[in-house]
Amino acid sequence: MSSNNTERVFTFRFVEVDARLKLELSNSTDQTYRQVEILTIFLKDEITIGGPSQSHIKFEVIESVRPHEKVIVRHRTWEGGKPIAIAEDQISRLELLPGMPTPYILDLSWHDPHGKTRFQRIPVGH
Repeated sequence: MSSNNTERVFTFRFVEVDARLKLELSNSTDQTYRQVEILTIFLKDEITIGGPSQSHIKFEVIESVRPHEKVIVRHRTWEGGKPIAIAEDQISRLELLPGMPTPYILDLSWHDPHGKTRFQRIPVGH
């Protein structure tokens, strides 16, 4: 059984770790969640406006997030079906910029303590 959760269970921010931008998720509740997953984000093509997406960002599944814990989510940018060099990472395209539209969504799913799948959508990007 799945459920849509209107409560903001997770918050996020971008942090610099080892001179690289990373996504940090924070569990804002008093419960532990398992199998936290962010769906792949397909980035808009910057060369051919409206063209097919060539780049996407894949995130690793987080096995568990304890109450009020912050975790860094590992990711990799892919282009044309292959991982690209770390120096060409495109995670910065998911940062929020004041006054700019948010064309991407962090689609999160996880299992609550009762084994039910929960979901949350967070607008991101510029």
